[in-house]
Amino acid sequence: MTTPGNGLVRVAMTANAIAAEAKLRGAIVAVVGPAERRVELLTQIGKALRFPGYYGRNLDALEECLTDLSWLPEGEVVLVWDGDEVLRRADPAGYAAVVEVLTAATEEMSRGPRPLHVVLPTASGSSTGTT
Repeated sequence: MTTPGNGLVRVAMTANAIAAEAKLRGAIVAVVGPAERRVELLTQIGKALRFPGYYGRNLDALEECLTDLSWLPEGEVVLVWDGDEVLRRADPAGYAAVVEVLTAATEEMSRGPRPLHVVLPTASGSSTGTT
């Protein structure tokens, strides 16, 4: 495993395998990506994690929602970002900004009732959504 940011973990597994493993642990799992534009990824994350209607699809709103998650049941939350390299290639600055927010959110949420983990698969194979 390698980490692109302190709170993000890169794993040599497919998104489907990561999701299945997390579900076996009883985690809430959301799979997103790939996305060529930051706003596209932010929209996918909002839908997959069932963000409230006020979610503004910007970085501040992303951080606010990721560090709340009170609408989800208590327990582990795993966000699988499949194809992160697509955004990294298409929009390096946007990618860096999203990674910064995700890293901060995972660190803040690590101590709460809904610990957030962001996993970046390195093998292909995914399905998007929340379960």
